[in-house]
Amino acid sequence: MNTLKITSTFHADVTLITNDFIDHHMIQANGEFVKVYLFLLRHQNDTSFHLTVSNIADCLNNTENDILRAFRYWESEGLLTLIKDSSNAVKAIELTPFSKSASTKKGAVPPSKDPVLPSKKTVEKTTTSRSSDSKKELKSVLFIAEQYLNKTLTLTDIESITYFYEHLHMSVDLIEYLIESCVEAGHKSMHYIQKVALSWAESGITTKEQARKQSSLYHKNCYTVLKAFGIKNRGPAFSELAFIEKWTEEWGFSLDIIVEACNRTITATHQPSFEYTDSILSKWHAGQVHHLKDIKTLDDAYQKQKSVPNASAPNVPKVSTTNHNNFKRRSYDMDALEEQLLNRN
Repeated sequence: MNTLKITSTFHADVTLITNDFIDHHMIQANGEFVKVYLFLLRHQNDTSFHLTVSNIADCLNNTENDILRAFRYWESEGLLTLIKDSSNAVKAIELTPFSKSASTKKGAVPPSKDPVLPSKKTVEKTTTSRSSDSKKELKSVLFIAEQYLNKTLTLTDIESITYFYEHLHMSVDLIEYLIESCVEAGHKSMHYIQKVALSWAESGITTKEQARKQSSLYHKNCYTVLKAFGIKNRGPAFSELAFIEKWTEEWGFSLDIIVEACNRTITATHQPSFEYTDSILSKWHAGQVHHLKDIKTLDDAYQKQKSVPNASAPNVPKVSTTNHNNFKRRSYDMDALEEQLLNRN
């Protein structure tokens, strides 16, 4: 791991933050990226601190990938230059000065001494400025998406992310977490990412913290079900996820009940079957199952019902049949398989 040496083309004995950075660069940047840049300013020319990407990540409670993404973002903004070794690892960072001309181009206006009511022209200018800020935020989130997906975004990708931002009203932080969590789960398809975004919108998720809590629950539920089925090294397919969401959210089953249904499925069919498990849980849902003991009650009632002769059946004399017709009919339907399973228990 390379120790990073930070130098700059300007010198200050204090951590200096210019108004240009606050007024323009900070506004359009992701908050985590701002933290990284301020940290670099604080430790420029500081030889007493053993600075590495790993140390920066630990200090700021981020991942190393988060730090490297911030480096690349500020380099694209022209506020620093990354110096790399032969293996393409960052070995030094040079902070570059702010451009005064950039502030002039961006329309920086000195504050007025006396408060005045905004004129119509001022209101129009403010609206235009807000629209400009939105474009900057969108540009930022598109840049972040490219880093996570490790590719140049297609027109479809850009349209999808723009839809998240403008129509689903997702913040830059939320979109970043959306893409990050999907990629970490092994899904880089924009179609998959869009499905998750729509699901979050329908669930009323508007903050990164809300999304993190739901993602944690999602991963726990999916991992538990897939493990019970013996499925490894992949996430659930859309159809499988729909079953899991129905069992946990719509029917409200706890994971121990779902795992019991999965175990019975494997015992009866000898292979994973979300459809068969769904048939079991459907009956348990109709039978008001809330705990594992409720399942045993249903099993006992089923066995008792089987052992009692059907009193309403007519007393038909038994007809003797020839041996070639005396065979047990095979059945592969769900009810028969479940009956075999209950008999084994």
